[in-house]
Amino acid sequence: MPIVSATSRSATLRKSFTVSFIVGLSGLAFGAASVAAGFSVLQSCFLSLLTFSGASQFALVGIMGAGGGAISGIATASFLGIRNGLYGLRMAPIMKVTGIRRIVAAHVTIDESTGVALSQEDLGDDAMRTGFWFTGIGVFIFWNLFTLLGALGAQRMGDPASWGLDAAVPALFLGIVWPKLKTTTDRLLAGVSLVTSLSLTPYMPAGLPIISTALIAIFFGVVKK
Repeated sequence: MPIVSATSRSATLRKSFTVSFIVGLSGLAFGAASVAAGFSVLQSCFLSLLTFSGASQFALVGIMGAGGGAISGIATASFLGIRNGLYGLRMAPIMKVTGIRRIVAAHVTIDESTGVALSQEDLGDDAMRTGFWFTGIGVFIFWNLFTLLGALGAQRMGDPASWGLDAAVPALFLGIVWPKLKTTTDRLLAGVSLVTSLSLTPYMPAGLPIISTALIAIFFGVVKK
């Protein structure tokens, strides 16, 4: 296992903090969007505390805010949340946690904590665990703090999209994922999924275009084998 130097550890912590703060900042947009969709400040905060999955939260309030039913919103949010379970399968052999730490680790297993952890793979498991914990807990703190601020300031904030915060999470996740697209197949899969999702967006309910790309990933996986 590679030895993690103090310099490498500092770089990991800086990456974790940067990701945590930027992603957490987008909680402002969620808090505002949630209140605008008819949720109370308390309900918005509980969604962030207990669900803690940005894409699922935005899908839920977006669908219900657009007039969709609770069942439709919950179903879409749940489908989007399946990916966190897949992240858990990938991270479990690395984290090796038990007891209460296992529960905490499961709750903070998200796009960003997984992405930062895997980006430290060349430095070994210790660096990956450091990236995971600092990013996961950091995002949790900032996301919930800014959700509260966004919900309280929703009336003054206006349209969250005008702040550009609605694009923060996708842009950041793209920055994390892009270096991992090392093969032609990886890049082709990403491109086809992007085009498919954008093409279906005008015709399908919110959330379903992204979910539909899972079928493309399965197809590529079968063909590759």
